[in-house]
Amino acid sequence: MNTKKKKIYTERATVAGGCFWCIQGPFDAEDGVSDVKVGYSGSTEKNADYYTVASGSTQHRESVDMQFDPEIISYRNILEIFMRQIDPTDPGGQFADRGNAYKTAIFYHTDEQKQIAEEIIAELNTSKKFDIPIVIEILPFTSFYAADESHQSYYKKHPLRYKIYKKGSGRSEYIKKTWRK
Repeated sequence: MNTKKKKIYTERATVAGGCFWCIQGPFDAEDGVSDVKVGYSGSTEKNADYYTVASGSTQHRESVDMQFDPEIISYRNILEIFMRQIDPTDPGGQFADRGNAYKTAIFYHTDEQKQIAEEIIAELNTSKKFDIPIVIEILPFTSFYAADESHQSYYKKHPLRYKIYKKGSGRSEYIKKTWRK
């Protein structure tokens, strides 16, 4: 009997796409993605929380941090999923949420992730899908502070409130109009 367990290799991905409630669900639904958490990335300030980030007291952005198995889902696929949740041309935030805390970013963990992010953005710009350039920042990962439990999996805990928020913010209609197959 073979008692050897296959070693599971996981990598980490971190993205900021405006309201983190709206970004978590699509990643939770993907095979090969695990430990999806909402929180704050993009600043050197310590101990970010919802109130300091939302008030603009730090340079953190609402973000989603996850582990993924590259044998099941590639980093490129992770970023393609991310792109279909956001308006990649909006420099001031996302939909109804404005300000630095809601700006888009890809926080790379390795040089290879940085290269893949640069390639995807270049491809999207070249595709002419959008009339204006992609403004997603590609930044080195510095830290991630998980949001408190009330924000984790908000879309599951409060599905009606979440759907009303997502629709009211303009995100649902934008995604449907822009990314429909």
